[in-house]
Amino acid sequence: MKRIVVIQILALLLHACTNNAPQKQPGGGGYLDYSGRDDVLGGGVKLIPVKTGNNPTIKVLLLHGGPAATHEYFEAFDSYFPSAGIEYYYYDQLGSFYSDQPDEPELWDLPRFVDEVEQVRQALGLNRNNFYLLGHSWGGILAIEYALKYPQNLKALVISNMMASIPAYNEYAQKVLMPAMDQTALAEIKRLEAAGDYENPRYMELLIPNFYVHHLLRMPQEQWPDPVNRAFKHLNPKIYVPMQGPSELGASGKLVNWDRTLDMGRITVPTLAIGARYDTMDPAHMEKMATRVQKGRYLYCPNGSHLAMYDDQKVYFEGLVQFVFDVDTGRF
Repeated sequence: MKRIVVIQILALLLHACTNNAPQKQPGGGGYLDYSGRDDVLGGGVKLIPVKTGNNPTIKVLLLHGGPAATHEYFEAFDSYFPSAGIEYYYYDQLGSFYSDQPDEPELWDLPRFVDEVEQVRQALGLNRNNFYLLGHSWGGILAIEYALKYPQNLKALVISNMMASIPAYNEYAQKVLMPAMDQTALAEIKRLEAAGDYENPRYMELLIPNFYVHHLLRMPQEQWPDPVNRAFKHLNPKIYVPMQGPSELGASGKLVNWDRTLDMGRITVPTLAIGARYDTMDPAHMEKMATRVQKGRYLYCPNGSHLAMYDDQKVYFEGLVQFVFDVDTGRF
């Protein structure tokens, strides 16, 4: 059965190009005259690829986190990539809010997600002369796996805020992050997790002030940007919990034994690893990842957390854009 993965969006006002607007016609026709247009059946609304920019040698495909979050929190890129002339694509992975959400647990499998990325690449016509793959968090796992399976298709790789080992991620959470938390709150969080009571409002009431605002996004919750709130609102727990576990406080789902530490040396394309001081992921581990790939660079966000694209935005995007340009011009 075919499934729909959304790499398109209803185009009403988003990235409108006024130079393509129909001109006023004799007889009263104006910009609302759709005669002769290919979107007449939809009243002027049609699906277009979610991309901005037009750069033949730089096309960045963004892989969101989760699993089963959405592209929405990547909207921070709109403030930086267009002005840099970087073409980039959003897409929602199968099971995410804007794509089909089939009730078929056998689909939530890492190799299938990787092949989905390859199908999207083919659909967009990306190739080794222009294809930059950026994966954040869970998207970083996909990006690593894609680079190992389909290296011939890539121009460059960005692994943002993701370690190469879930066991190492869990060890960091156990030895570094959890001991620094309020222990009474942590004990209650663990009791709720042991009971499988993840939908209890108390669970997030504990996680957000005691962990998320310190390591996920270092802003008071009431100041979290709208794209982040929407991405959280639209997270699909039917995929997230079985694969990741109930929260970002370590992993306990299908991915619990995933480890590509020893395989990083097989990645041959220019690679940027991004880490942050307050991340849920160990920044020292992510720095080592940059040394294990064959052509690596590390970007450190000293004020950032897991969503360093928001809480250490200037450092994050300046370093990311510089990497993209260095690869494009052959300086890296």
